Amino acid sequence: MTNPLLSAWETPFGLPPFDKISDEDFAPALDEALAAHEIEIADIADNADAPSFENTILALEASGEGLEKVLAPFFALAGADSTPAREALQRQFSPKLAAHFSDIHANRDLFARIAMLWETRDELGLDADQARLLYLVHRSFLRAGAALTGDKAKRMKEIMGRLAELGTAFTQNLLADERSWTMQLSEADLAPLPGFLASGARAAGEERDLPGPVVTLSRSLIVPFLQFSPDRALRQKAFEAWTARGAGGGETDNRAIVAEILKLREERAALLGYGNFAEFKLETEMAGTPARVRDLLMQVWEPARAAALSDQAEMEAMLTADGEALPFQPWDWRYYAEKRRKALHDIDETALKPYLQLDRMIEAAFDCANRLFGLEFAEVSLPGYHPDCRHFEVTRNGEHVALFIGDYFARASKRSGAWCSAIRSQAKLPRAQAPIVVNVCNFTKPAKGEAALLSYDDARTLFHEFGHALHQMLSDVTYERVSGTSVSRDFVELPSQLYEHWLEVPEVLQSFATHVETGEAMPQEMLEKVLGAATFDMGFATVEYTASALVDLEFHDGAAPADPMQKQQEVLDALGMPRAIVMRHATPQFAHVFSGDGYSSGYYSYMWSEVMDADAFEAFEEAGGAFDPVMAKSLEENILSKGGSVEADALYTRFRGRMPGPEALLKGRGLAAE
Repeated sequence: MTNPLLSAWETPFGLPPFDKISDEDFAPALDEALAAHEIEIADIADNADAPSFENTILALEASGEGLEKVLAPFFALAGADSTPAREALQRQFSPKLAAHFSDIHANRDLFARIAMLWETRDELGLDADQARLLYLVHRSFLRAGAALTGDKAKRMKEIMGRLAELGTAFTQNLLADERSWTMQLSEADLAPLPGFLASGARAAGEERDLPGPVVTLSRSLIVPFLQFSPDRALRQKAFEAWTARGAGGGETDNRAIVAEILKLREERAALLGYGNFAEFKLETEMAGTPARVRDLLMQVWEPARAAALSDQAEMEAMLTADGEALPFQPWDWRYYAEKRRKALHDIDETALKPYLQLDRMIEAAFDCANRLFGLEFAEVSLPGYHPDCRHFEVTRNGEHVALFIGDYFARASKRSGAWCSAIRSQAKLPRAQAPIVVNVCNFTKPAKGEAALLSYDDARTLFHEFGHALHQMLSDVTYERVSGTSVSRDFVELPSQLYEHWLEVPEVLQSFATHVETGEAMPQEMLEKVLGAATFDMGFATVEYTASALVDLEFHDGAAPADPMQKQQEVLDALGMPRAIVMRHATPQFAHVFSGDGYSSGYYSYMWSEVMDADAFEAFEEAGGAFDPVMAKSLEENILSKGGSVEADALYTRFRGRMPGPEALLKGRGLAAE
């Protein structure tokens, strides 16, 4: 039988034929694709003709199409529908892929051709896109160690292979801990919980074939449980399990993995001539240096900590009024914050949630994209990688723009969190291709026959990930290497965080926040309360995030710690971390940083981008409102369509006329000095 991964796909929109692909197809397809790519690379490196942009850089860009056809569907499945067989394949593939790409970067003849083109770049008559591609290819080879020789080159290959193995192990350990833990709930435990939470607990039990309702470690289930369960002992049990992921001892413990990853990153940076890994990693980011990152985070830390401690003092009084003993504990925070929000802002999550239907929030995200950018979305029936996937053709003026896939519900086979990925990215050369973009979320799946309801944070997550999707869908660049979200890490969150602002536009909520039973719009009084409470508990949210970002930075800005957990505690102690708040991502579960090195030394990126997103939305408000057509056109032309074809600070300056300071961020979080 023909392997579908090795044959042409006659499928709508070029979507991988998931209904025909089996797990057994991946290993032989990968071996064949790797061999084919090796031949392509050898042909480029050994070309007898003098190096040119076309026969070296463009040829390199064109290579590996077969490999992409294997890896795109595999990683879609591995992240969102994992199985023991797929996890075994991932453990097998990770070092093999690392070795393959290390060999490419270590190919002396290939790098000599690239270096010759770089040295003579001013004589090549390149246009701006070609010059940018040459720059990025040359830089990527240097940063991968292409200039290393002998034992150093050999050691770099060993390091990259081992890091690939460790990142895979970290991810799989975390997923194993998340899917193995459940807490059974009795009917008495369910009784005081809101209906949507009880329904979600029952659905989680059914999914796992358990005899009754359960709490799992899915954020969309455990966070509302911590918000609404009056049983302090149950909250403690759930919270401690949630924060112990990756640190429970045994085969799934990530602490030794973290220590080894940090040591290898330190060695990698040293081989390349950098003082530490943070210096290496931040060199290509907007921030540039660890000092600039630390400066931004510390400007936010003190006002956030002060706000959090002030809030805690008020909640301690509520705790003792309930007859509970001090001290105020981390598993108390969300419960009393919810009670305090209801008291201060008269917002009841149980009354709010019926107005936030998943289907209506998807419609809202689509409608905003239509009003801003003229995009239209039509749902189509296609075989996806999981039955939960929904597919939408995206068009503009009748022309195909992209295929968008939404995979919204939590399940035991899906890693936690939310993300945007591309099965295929937009490009014009060496072949024209439209993007296939995926949003993955972990919302609580409702019981059969019931509508999916979101919390306000869930709705914000949906808009956030769709902002990333727009960055992919509206990309209009020449080369795939700079397509869509292929930008500096501390710029990539700008489009996503900026798009969150449209959820808070009153007319959006008035149109799409409709009651699940009556269909009536959210009452004006409730809408005003929701928007008025936008910065409620922001001290807590900022502290848990900023602490994580600072720990990440300190792990990499200096010698690798022998004991990362001790280093984490030292950093938190030096900050004066409030004892009733924990890091948003403690080290053994910090997948952003240790599943790969995408956000290593870079978790600050969300806040760096927030400085820009707060300022960018102000531009809309100053111009004529959230849907100002001139600003929407400028946003698309200067940022969303450009990908990484131009440096990020230049793109933002084209859009706004200047770079922003942190004032808009502090104001937006309610942390600015009165």
